[in-house]
This record gives sequence, C-alpha cells and structure tokens, in this order.
Amino acid sequence: MSTHRRCSEGAAGIAFSGCGMTNIAHAQPGGGRRRQVVVNGRRVKTIDVHAHCYIAEALALAGLSLEDQRGPGIGEVGARRIAEMDGQGIDVEALSINPFWYQTGRDVAAEIVRIQNEKLAEFCATYPDRFVAFASVALQYPDLAVQQLEHGVKKFGLRGAAVGASVAGDEFSDPKFHPFWARAEELGVLIFIHPQSTPELAKRFKGNGWLANTIGNPLDTTIALSHLIFEGTLDRFPGLKICSAHGGGFLPSYAPRSDNCLRVAPEMDTGVKLRKKPTEYLRQMYFDTLVFSAEALRHLAAEVGVSQLVIGTDHPIPWNPDPVDHILNAPGFSDAEKRAMLGETAAKLLGIEPL
Repeated sequence: MSTHRRCSEGAAGIAFSGCGMTNIAHAQPGGGRRRQVVVNGRRVKTIDVHAHCYIAEALALAGLSLEDQRGPGIGEVGARRIAEMDGQGIDVEALSINPFWYQTGRDVAAEIVRIQNEKLAEFCATYPDRFVAFASVALQYPDLAVQQLEHGVKKFGLRGAAVGASVAGDEFSDPKFHPFWARAEELGVLIFIHPQSTPELAKRFKGNGWLANTIGNPLDTTIALSHLIFEGTLDRFPGLKICSAHGGGFLPSYAPRSDNCLRVAPEMDTGVKLRKKPTEYLRQMYFDTLVFSAEALRHLAAEVGVSQLVIGTDHPIPWNPDPVDHILNAPGFSDAEKRAMLGETAAKLLGIEPL
C-alpha cells in the first residue's frame, strides 16, 4: 500500500503506512478530543480491521526502505496515530503489514517475519487498549507459514494473519496452500486479505488515475476470492474466517454473474462440484466497509449480509475521512446492525473485549 505522508520511526521500530446524525445514532466528543461513538444511547467500541504499518528493519532485509514503500514513520504513534484515531472515533486498530517478502529466499523471509511479528507484538503490548495486530507469514513457503501463524498467535497473541491476494503469481486455491488454510481454520483465527494491485496489468495501469490502486487493488481481491470459491477451497475449509479489504473488491458488486456462469458455460467446470451457489460463499466471508457511498454500503450488505461487515479505514491513507459516520449516517440499518458493523462483529473475530 502506498501513501504520501511521512513521520519518524519510534515505538517498537514500527512505521505507519498506507493502504451529522440524529440523536438516535451519533458520534459525540468525549474524553477531550476523543470521539466516543454512541448508538441510541449505547456506547460502542469501534474496531478498524484495516490499518497499515511497516517496520524499517524488516524492509532493509529486502533491500527496501520506508521511502520505497512510500510509508510514513510510526514514531509518534503514541501521540499522532492515536490522536488521529481519536478524531475519527476509532477505539482499536488491527495493524497489518502488506507483504513485500513473497519473492525473497526462505532464510530472509523467515527473518523478516520474525522481526515483524516480534515488533508488532511489542508495539501492541505498549498500547494494549488501542492496538492488536495480524501476524506476517511467508506464504511462498507454506510449511514455514504454518509455523509462523501458530507461533504468532500462540506466543505473541497476534489475532490471525495478513496476506496478499496471491503469492508470487500463485493463487491461494493452489493445493500447496491447503496446510495453511487448514491450520488457520483449526486455530479459528481471521485471515485478512489485502491486495497488491494486479501486477500482470502494470502496463495498462500506467497514466492518470492511480489505476494500479484504484482498479488494480479491488481487481486483485476479486480474482483471489473467485478462485477460492470456484476451486472448492471454501468447501474444503468451511470454518475458515477470511476478511477482505476494500469491500471485497468488485466481486460483491457483480456477484450474480458468478452464479450464472455455471448455467451458461457448465463445460467450464473442470470437475469441482461446489456445495452451493457461488454467491452463497460471500455470506461466509467478511468484508470491510471501505466503499464510498451509503448506497454502496447498502448494496454490499444486501449481497453478503450485514453480519459480515466490519470497519476498514486503510489508515493512514484518507480514503474515507469519516469511517464511523459512513456507517452511522447510512439509512436502512437498525441500531443493532450499526453496532455490529462498528465493532461488535470485529470484536468477536479478533478476540477483543467489547464494552
């Protein structure tokens, strides 16, 4: 994830980076500048599942720097980052690091992941009421990734793992990744999928509009989720908990085409017999709310179920400067549904104590 803001390094050597309501439901200031979110008189702990950071020491092992990732320093996290969360009305952020190590050798990848998971755990321990984190894993070596996931969750208290949308050109539906999905399912932890553009289309993304991100990121996620559905991965691991950034990319917006393809071109089925319609799998996955209008949020909820939605801000990139009001101000949702999207669902997924 790229961004345009920069600050110095600090706690745990981490650097942050990027990817008006009625009195019934509103966000109000409380505790100084901190917004405390209230729905119909009931305080809600708001949880953001989509927030970025980098660790300079780990980047250096891959020959990269914060400038290469266009990632700002996290140094003022105790002041600047928390102040920004307070202003948005976000109580807890789940930090993740976008994979830059999928092309590295095994030993380098192992060291990068070790550093990142240790630093993430150290940082979250410094601010236990405000941050949790997803483990990094070297998925290009699935056996190693299984060990890293288990180690990150059991030793460091990390809440799952953050992964890209493919691994060095290989789709997650490839059987070589089955052991990783199996262990994630056994542990009952959340896997957060964040795209890395769609590298094969880099030439076509050139020009105005930041298309590598604007189009490339949601397309990358769309492809990843479609393979997980159509190749039977989600049937094989029905208890797997997956959350996708950016509202699941384009897939929920055009989901019925996935059902109809099996009717129009059944000969394209290469032997995988799905247990249900492709659109039904959307209702067993989770999606962040980083879509850009009340109608987009309504449609996403209609396609996947409001129970599957959690706040995603892409902090510190200001894609949506008012992620809480995005939910509070959206018509058609009940108080209970708003509380679920704002934090109650994420609290269950991430093992965070609700208010």
